[in-house]
Amino acid sequence: MAKMIHSMIRVLDEARSIEFYDKAFGLKVADRVSFETFTLIYLSNAEIGFELELTINQGRIEPYAQGDAYGHLAVSVSELKDEHARMIQLGLNPGKIIELNRDGKLFALLFFVTDPDGYKIEVVQRLGRFK
Repeated sequence: MAKMIHSMIRVLDEARSIEFYDKAFGLKVADRVSFETFTLIYLSNAEIGFELELTINQGRIEPYAQGDAYGHLAVSVSELKDEHARMIQLGLNPGKIIELNRDGKLFALLFFVTDPDGYKIEVVQRLGRFK
C-alpha cells in the first residue's frame, strides 16, 4: 500500500512561512534542498511522519492564486479551544470555532487559520474519526 508522506504548497517568503508554521503548529525545518530555480523546505514535528513541503520558486514576486480546486490542509489537536486562544494571543487571527453535528452527535469541532500566502488550514479537535 502507498504511504502518504507529504503535501506541497508554493510560498513567496521562506522566512515568513517557516515562522508561521512553527508558531501555529510547531512544525520545524526537517530538511532544506536548494536547486537552481527553486528551493524545497520540508517541515515536520515529532508527532507525525507526514511533512509539509514548502516550494519557493526563485524570482517569484506575485502571490499565487489558490484557484477553486484547492481545499485545505488539516491538523488535529488535543485541546481545540486552548489552541484557538493561543493563536489569538500570537496574532494569527484564527476564524471562529465551528461545531459540526450529525444525527444529534458532535461530528467535529474546528476552526480555520490562514497562512501568509492565503492557504487555509483546518484545526480540528481530536475526536471520532479525527485522531
